[in-house]
Amino acid sequence: MPKIAVARTILIDASVEKVFNTLNDFSTWTTWSPWLIMDPAAKVTIAEDKKSYEWEGPRSGSGNMAITNEDENKSISIDLEFLKPWKSQAKVYFHLAAKGNQTEVKWGMDSSLPFFMFWMKNMMQTYIGMDYDRGLHLLKDYVEDGKVHSKLNFIGKETISEQEYIGIFTSCTMDTMGKKMSEDMPRIMEFMKENKLEITGAAFTQYSKWDMVKNRVEYVSGVPVKSVPSTLPEGFSTGKIPTTPVYTLEHVGPYQGLGNAWSTLYTMQRSKEIPVNKKINPFETYHNNPNDVSDKELITRVHFPLK
Repeated sequence: MPKIAVARTILIDASVEKVFNTLNDFSTWTTWSPWLIMDPAAKVTIAEDKKSYEWEGPRSGSGNMAITNEDENKSISIDLEFLKPWKSQAKVYFHLAAKGNQTEVKWGMDSSLPFFMFWMKNMMQTYIGMDYDRGLHLLKDYVEDGKVHSKLNFIGKETISEQEYIGIFTSCTMDTMGKKMSEDMPRIMEFMKENKLEITGAAFTQYSKWDMVKNRVEYVSGVPVKSVPSTLPEGFSTGKIPTTPVYTLEHVGPYQGLGNAWSTLYTMQRSKEIPVNKKINPFETYHNNPNDVSDKELITRVHFPLK
């Protein structure tokens, strides 16, 4: 069967002892797990010794985890069994190392796919790696601050009215996307201010392509306007988001945590929980300014157009 190996690393501003005691207590996982955050209806049963738990949820499937070995303040080994959406097993591990006053945490997994899913190996390693990245950042929040800074509010179905916009199209790596956006959006806002254009809605980013394996993304960052001027600066474009029903999921917290919202909606799409209209690209809207509030208070809404 095709083998899968995934590992991700992060630095946490806490002692090795504190990180170790968090990881080997499964009662903490309900707070920082990247899978449980998207599935608030999941039922989680934690053993009395807090060394194992079972879960079952409409989005996270079902399974169980149990600690099989601990080397105090150094490593933890875990057996993971998935029962739904398909049966599989995995060996999960955490390796800890002191780095001055910080702790380096390595989270890894060794598993395999059913033979008939061999073609999904690269994709699955990429998706699981992204889950681990998100989970490590949530763990970092929890260990350092006692809570995670990524909250999901399930707003549900609503209708977005037609919006004509001025924007900038970008094709880049996912690693540089944040930097590109931080450059493009101020350019758009400065153009709006200089030309005294009336803004009619929240600034947004609409994504036309995600290629997780090749690390590429294509999107338009834009601002809705009452009217579009006859000439635009080089690199600018215009377009419309049509009136459409959407499913909206609100994220409160740093932009870094937006993957929790996107992952949740894609999971809902795959499970046919929401009937997505693939003719209109999904988009996110920004409802406060990072210059006015702390990153922990940022409000972003992700919208998936519906049929």
